[in-house]
Order: sequence, then structure tokens, then C-alpha cells
Amino acid sequence: MTTIDVYNHNVPAESEFGYSQAIKSGDLIHVSGQLSLDKAGEFLYADDFAAQLKQTYVNLDKVLNHYRVTRNQVVSQTLYVVNLRQNAAATAEGNLAYFGDHRPASTVLGVTELTFPGQVIEISFVVDTKLPA
Repeated sequence: MTTIDVYNHNVPAESEFGYSQAIKSGDLIHVSGQLSLDKAGEFLYADDFAAQLKQTYVNLDKVLNHYRVTRNQVVSQTLYVVNLRQNAAATAEGNLAYFGDHRPASTVLGVTELTFPGQVIEISFVVDTKLPA
């Protein structure tokens, strides 16, 4: 029987919207879209792409650390970017800095808006725990 392990940051939005930050089922971890929230669940850095991207990666690392997995075990990612043409270079630069030589499958979508006013980036992952760390 497959066990399910759910992870939350314990922020209000999880109960308000009815979701978890991540769920592990078998060898896969599906990580919900992460964004620039602080520990209390407050949205940070409206309209500041670089600061939001940095905080989003911090929050992704919290999920990876919870499951004791590494960035090298991320098999795919989806990035949602407001003003993609304007933020494409910063998106690529941040992605390369975050993953180094690792190259997960990736989809980048340009969107008109995200959940919070001034939110310009959201990233979700799928992780395979069987891959080498």
C-alpha cells in the first residue's frame, strides 16, 4: 500500500484555499506553486521580480528539506511568470543559479496575473526520491 505524506508551511492560505504545499505519494513528491510568502503567510516584495524569485526558491528549499531531498531530484518544474518577455532573462538566470548543472524538465508560462496583487512569479516542482541526491 502506498503511503501519503503531506507537508504544509502552516500559513492561513492552506486552510483558506484547501491545499497542501506538497504531497508525497510513493516515490514522487508534487510541490504546489510556491511564491514569495514569509513564515506567517504574508506576501512579500510586490512587483519586485528578483526579490520574489529569491524568496520563492527559499520556500521551495523548505519543502525539499522537509522531505530530505535535493534540487538534483527535481524532475520537472512549471514556472508562471507575469510579463514573461520582460522577465525572461531574470527567470533564466535565477533558474541556472538555483539548479547549477542539473536540468529538470521545464515549462515556463507567461500569465497575465497571479493570486496576489504585484505577484509576478510562482513555481511548482515534481521530485523523484529515487534519483541520486
